[in-house]
Amino acid sequence: MYDICIKEITKDNWEEAFELSVHESQKAFVPNVAESLAFAYIKPWDEALDPYVLYENNRIVGAFYISYTPDSEDNYWICGFQIDKTLQGKGYGKQSLTKIIEFIKEKHKKCKVISLTVEKENKQAIDLYEKAGFISQNQVNIYQQPIYKLKIDTFHYSTNGTR
Repeated sequence: MYDICIKEITKDNWEEAFELSVHESQKAFVPNVAESLAFAYIKPWDEALDPYVLYENNRIVGAFYISYTPDSEDNYWICGFQIDKTLQGKGYGKQSLTKIIEFIKEKHKKCKVISLTVEKENKQAIDLYEKAGFISQNQVNIYQQPIYKLKIDTFHYSTNGTR
């Protein structure tokens, strides 16, 4: 079990965050950290977009951002979720996703639904999200990515990162 913590991307850690990298075959699936920071500045989808990094033992292991409408109940999106290629396949993704869901629930008390999209070819991510309780909405966004949703009240937390 890893001790994952979430921190904002700041002037103190952005350079280290830029070193995150996914496998070449995954680069079409997820924006890099620089793109995520650009989205945070531009806010192309919602009123707010907050970029974060995932730490374990004082090293960055992954990143994600949340795009949302403050104080809404159902407009919170996990985006750009990635684990560094050197750490994939070791349980970081599963445990980090659980931590992200807990984080959103704690930080955004009114949130009742968390959404995300995923490239339909990214079977590994789809499996991860479905195991965490995200349900396909049988809809796609404007980029033809399937939409998944998780009702917060159906997510059961555990200390070992499993449901």
